[in-house]
Amino acid sequence: MEEITNPVIQEKGQFDTILFVSVLCLILVGVFMVYSATSVVAPSRTEAAAASLTDLRYLKKHLASIILGFVLMSVMYKMNSESLKKMALPLLILSILLLLAVKIPGIGATVNGARRWIRVLGITFQPSELVKLSLVLYMAKYLSGGSFVPDSVKAFAKPVGLMLVLQAMLLLQPDFGSAAIVGVITFALLFLAGVRIKYILSLGVVLIPVVVKLIMEPYRLKRVLVFLNPWADEKRSGFQLIQSFVALGNGGLDGVGIGKSTQKLFFLPEAKTDFIFAIVGEETGLIGAAFVVLLFFIVFLRGIFIVNRLKGGFYMYTAAGITLLISIQAVINMAVVSGLLPTKGLPLPFISYGGSSMVLNAAAIGILLNLSEGEVIVRHESPVITKEEADYKVNRRKGRIFTYAK
Repeated sequence: MEEITNPVIQEKGQFDTILFVSVLCLILVGVFMVYSATSVVAPSRTEAAAASLTDLRYLKKHLASIILGFVLMSVMYKMNSESLKKMALPLLILSILLLLAVKIPGIGATVNGARRWIRVLGITFQPSELVKLSLVLYMAKYLSGGSFVPDSVKAFAKPVGLMLVLQAMLLLQPDFGSAAIVGVITFALLFLAGVRIKYILSLGVVLIPVVVKLIMEPYRLKRVLVFLNPWADEKRSGFQLIQSFVALGNGGLDGVGIGKSTQKLFFLPEAKTDFIFAIVGEETGLIGAAFVVLLFFIVFLRGIFIVNRLKGGFYMYTAAGITLLISIQAVINMAVVSGLLPTKGLPLPFISYGGSSMVLNAAAIGILLNLSEGEVIVRHESPVITKEEADYKVNRRKGRIFTYAK
């Protein structure tokens, strides 16, 4: 009877259908909400509206972003896992160059007082969205490399230096929300990699005066004061948050009905982008809003499941970073809309109108689906088993691919 010493049984993961369906549901919710928030035009808004009370321009652009997003999702899903590691540094360099290009006259575009976009041949792109994803990939490559030592101050300083450079560039736009996301992702991955807590806490203490200085900027301080009491200036700085409260209150338990929001008509600024969750709450009520929260929670749980399967290395850090990136943005956006955090210019992933966010979040999900299916778990069984026992262990696990090795 043939024996196998130190056998290894390899389990190949399956396509994460639950994750994909959850993201697809979020995208469908976004399609309905973007259509609702942008298609109805009040006659007094523009002269062109006199002839037609509907405007499908935003919906068409949103659908085009979704199609491009699915294309990139498919590319990332099919891509060889090793290619992800190779593209980490080039992608980071590209994102930094695009951040610099924002400041170039004729290329950078200013919207609502912030210079965050690149506009070329009529196409608008927000580099900060690429920065977040490229940072995740680069951090995953660095933390899984042989040069990274968790106890080393030098190894800790390198990603922190990169983080500070990216944050400085983002704050010049200004984009405090994306800068905060970059910081959270960096510290979270360093913590996951086993960096000493005292390093992270020490840096946090050092950065406190910088954060306070940034918050004391007049327009940011006004946002904090409005967050604490929006009714103190309800006609101006507190107007948006109050209208968001009104939208959520109007929705009640089951909402006023799809397309029947009144807050989207002149009342709630940025109804199609940063505050689209308020429209979700108004038109679908607490039930619909809770459903959206549940979908994001499922995406988070599936991401954690994939992280646990990967058991360390580049792929695990990448999955963790992507899961945190999408989840943190969703939590911050919904917290801002419901008055739990000061106003920040962050879109709601997969739902808000915005091509850059949609395309790059879809690409990130493609990477996550890739990792869910392609990475192999190695299970060490008893030191010595017979070939017959090994065959039994392989064949009894239906629906998955197993091999055994001597």
